[in-house]
Amino acid sequence: MSAPERIPARRVTARDLELLTRGELHVEGQIRDASNAVLLCTVTFEGDEASCVYKPVRGERPLWDFPDGTLAQREVAAYEVSEALGWGLVPPTVLRDGPYGEGMCQLWIDTPEEPSQDGGLLALVEAEEPEDGWKAIGFAEVGEGRTALLVHADDVRLRRLAVLDAVINNGDRKGGHLLVDAEARLYGIDHGVTFNVEDKLRTLLWGWAGDPLTEEATAALEALRDRLREGEPLAARLGELITGAELDAVRERVAALLKSGRHREPSGEWPAIPWPPI
Repeated sequence: MSAPERIPARRVTARDLELLTRGELHVEGQIRDASNAVLLCTVTFEGDEASCVYKPVRGERPLWDFPDGTLAQREVAAYEVSEALGWGLVPPTVLRDGPYGEGMCQLWIDTPEEPSQDGGLLALVEAEEPEDGWKAIGFAEVGEGRTALLVHADDVRLRRLAVLDAVINNGDRKGGHLLVDAEARLYGIDHGVTFNVEDKLRTLLWGWAGDPLTEEATAALEALRDRLREGEPLAARLGELITGAELDAVRERVAALLKSGRHREPSGEWPAIPWPPI
């Protein structure tokens, strides 16, 4: 397998977005373990076909701390920011009308049935400290009064995702929201609870907390800062999806990361790890 840092991001084409935006949606079934309505669909357009996830706005459960806009809009905004960073960490995602009204439509990511050669991204180990190549998250109860150390891989793909989550203020980065495709590209999904003005960052990816940002991350954040300026197309697009105050908060988070030059640390004012973590 290629080293993770050498795995290129999936290049999103205009055809991908046209298929998702203009294609005809056919509902194949419902993913029932989700807290909101999540429909598995096929989308077809001019001879092209793909599987996708469709989350209609009418199927969203209201959240008191996300009263403005919709979760679907936040999912699309997360995709736009991911693309601006250049890492392709969120599958192609659009806002469109569908069989049950407006909603988010996201390309389905196929994952291999067999475990990837890198041994996975998360693990429970019976040790006090992680081995080389792993980062500690914290101790978890595993039954019968026993605990184990939950760890994540010291992997550049996860490290990029930790930066994205800090920018979009992701309140729910669970292990089940990490997908790796057959080409070993990592994707994060389920970005409905993002972009809050208040600090809501909850994630499993604390392994680099307080560490210096990589040169790659710094360059990506500097480019993102420029694209978030008033009058830039990205700023205008995000202004259609989140509130003005939330957009200002994105700018402030990017500026804070660049000023500190370090990965975010838990604030201590909010649970740092989502529940359940996986």
